[in-house]
Amino acid sequence: MNRTRIIVALALTYAVLGILMNSVGAVILQSIRHFDATKPMGSTLEACKDLSVVAASFALATRIPSIGYRRSLIGVMAVMGVACVAASFADRFLAMQALFVVTGLSFGVAKVATYATIGLLARDPADHASVTGVIEGVFMIGLLAGVWLFGWFVGGDHSARDWLHVYWVIAAACGVLVMAWLGTPLDESAAVAPDTPKADWSDMARLAVLPATVAVLVGLFLYVLIEQGIGTWLPTFNNQVLHLPPAMSVQMSSIFVGSLAVGRLASGLALRRFDWLAVLLACLAGIALMILVSLPLAAGAGHGAIAGWRDAPLAAYLFPLLGIFLAPIYPTLCSIALSNLPRPRHAAMMGLIVIFSALGGTLGSFLTGLLFQKVAGAFAFYATLLPVALIAMALPIIRRRQRAMQVGATA
Repeated sequence: MNRTRIIVALALTYAVLGILMNSVGAVILQSIRHFDATKPMGSTLEACKDLSVVAASFALATRIPSIGYRRSLIGVMAVMGVACVAASFADRFLAMQALFVVTGLSFGVAKVATYATIGLLARDPADHASVTGVIEGVFMIGLLAGVWLFGWFVGGDHSARDWLHVYWVIAAACGVLVMAWLGTPLDESAAVAPDTPKADWSDMARLAVLPATVAVLVGLFLYVLIEQGIGTWLPTFNNQVLHLPPAMSVQMSSIFVGSLAVGRLASGLALRRFDWLAVLLACLAGIALMILVSLPLAAGAGHGAIAGWRDAPLAAYLFPLLGIFLAPIYPTLCSIALSNLPRPRHAAMMGLIVIFSALGGTLGSFLTGLLFQKVAGAFAFYATLLPVALIAMALPIIRRRQRAMQVGATA
C-alpha cells in the first residue's frame, strides 16, 4: 500500500473535521445575529459537539475495526458532506445544533480510525510518534485555516445567508476526500488478528485498569486541560489583561493555534532523532519558562490606545508561543500508548483517550474561566504551572510502565 498517500489522506480528513470542530465561535456569533439565538442557546453548540465525541468514542470505538478504518473514514466524509450541504440552507438555530451533533459523532469515529490506521503504517515506536506528530500538525493547520475561512465568509455576509456558503466549500472538500479514499487501498488485516479476542467495552475496561494506561490517560487529561484552558480564554486574556480591542484579541489568539501547528510538525522530526522522554521534559521546561517570562510582562501592559498589531505589548506575542512547546505532548503520549499495544487493541485505547481528552478539555475551560473570575490579571494562567508539573511527574512513570503495558495488553 502507498504509505505516503495514506498519511496525506489521513491528515487532510482529520484537518477538514478540525475546521468544523473549531468553528463553534463563528457559528455562535452568526446564530445570535441571524437565527435569534440567545447566548445561553449558543453555548449549547459546545455541548452538542463535545458530548457527541464522547458518545461516539464510547459506543463505536470498539466496533470500528470490524467495520474497517478506511470504510469508517469514507463514511464520515460522506456524512459530513451531506450535513454541510444541508447546513448551507439553514434558517434556524436547530439546524446548527444538529450539524454539531453530526460533527462530534463523525470526529469521534474519525479520530479512532485515524490513530488506529497510524498503528498499521508505523514501522517502529519512533516512526509512530513521528507520523502522529505530522498528522496532528496538519490538523492544527486546519484549525488555523478554518479561523480565516469562516472569518472571510462572515466578513462578506451581506444578506444574512452569504456566510452559509462556507459549507459548500467544506462539502466539496469532503467529496474530494471520499474520492481520494475510494482510490486508496489500505491493508487492515493486522487490525483483526484471528488470535485476538473481539474488542468490546470490556476490552476498554481491561485496558483502563493497567497502571501504564492510567498514567497515560492522566497525562493526556492534564494536557488537554492546559490546551483548552489557554485556547478558550486567550482572547479574554488579550482583552482584559493586555487591553487589546475585542476583534484584535480574537485575531491574535490565532498565534497560539499557529504555534501548536509548528510544534507538532517539528515534533515529527525531533522524535526521529531524540528519545521521547527527553523531548517532552524539555518541552515542559519550555512551557514553564514561557509562563514565567511572559506573564510578568503582561502585568506591565499599559492602557494606551492600541490601533494595530504593531502596538500590541510583547506579552501578546510571547505568551501564545508556548504552544510550540505544548504541542508535542498530546500526539507523543497517544503514540506511546498505542505503539505498546497489539494493533487490534488500538481502537479500544483510542476510545479511552478521546473520552478522557474531552473531559479534560471541558474541565480546563471551566477551571480557567473560574480563575479569571476569582483572581486578577494574569494569575489565572499561572495556575497552568501545576498541571505542567504533574505531567512532568507522570512521564517517568509512563516510561517505567511501558513494558508492563505490553505484557498486560496481551493478557
